[in-house]
Amino acid sequence: MSISTIDHRAGRNTAPSHAIAPAARAVAATKRYGTGDAVVTALDAVDVEFGAHQFTAIMGPSGSGKSTLMHSVAGLDTLTSGQVFIGDTDLSTLDDRRLTTLRRDKIGFIFQAFNLVPTLTAYENITLPTILAGRTPDKEWTDLIIDTVGLRDRLSHRPSELSGGQQQRIAVARALASRPEIIFGDEPTGNLDSRTGAEILDFMRRAVRELGQTIVMVTHDPVAASYAQRVIFLADGHIVDEIANPTAELVLDHMKNLGA
Repeated sequence: MSISTIDHRAGRNTAPSHAIAPAARAVAATKRYGTGDAVVTALDAVDVEFGAHQFTAIMGPSGSGKSTLMHSVAGLDTLTSGQVFIGDTDLSTLDDRRLTTLRRDKIGFIFQAFNLVPTLTAYENITLPTILAGRTPDKEWTDLIIDTVGLRDRLSHRPSELSGGQQQRIAVARALASRPEIIFGDEPTGNLDSRTGAEILDFMRRAVRELGQTIVMVTHDPVAASYAQRVIFLADGHIVDEIANPTAELVLDHMKNLGA
């Protein structure tokens, strides 16, 4: 499906998303669960690109396929048919070992549940993916991330000694620290109060604008989606709409039209 992107703040058509070099893309992505009469099509021949150095939100009603799309593009789930690319790499051509290596080296993850290692300090959690990849953390880059996230005075603390918002800041810093090609967030502010969630989302937006990162986030929250540069909407396994430079009000209106 070809969808022109509408910039509602500028009131004009903008260049389509594929004008930006994609950090990831899906081609005819189809995912089915079950067999026979019980088959469920979660994704139905979806074509989508996620531009590099861009913050994209994925939204849709429950069961629309948004989480399936993100998990498939992130290499956490396999498609029934179609292709997924991270950069120029077709994930379907990779065996389990090479796929694990790609996820470790090129993809960052931010989950709703933080997923920090409880026995490690905040600093050790931040640098863990880089160390597991067999690399020495880049001190200059790591320091920049730590200062940007604003928790330098908490680096020696373990997760149990941090608030939920602080733990998610560490989780976001961990995702950024290895300089992945793309970061996927699954409801990253779902467990946070609105003020703390806004701080995390603002940091994610700054990571894209100031640090050149690429972030794709699944969310059900119109306010969270408004921090993104682009929002795509799914319904019944299809991409049905897309807006650029969204506001919470516009996102909410689109969601109402989808029956969410």
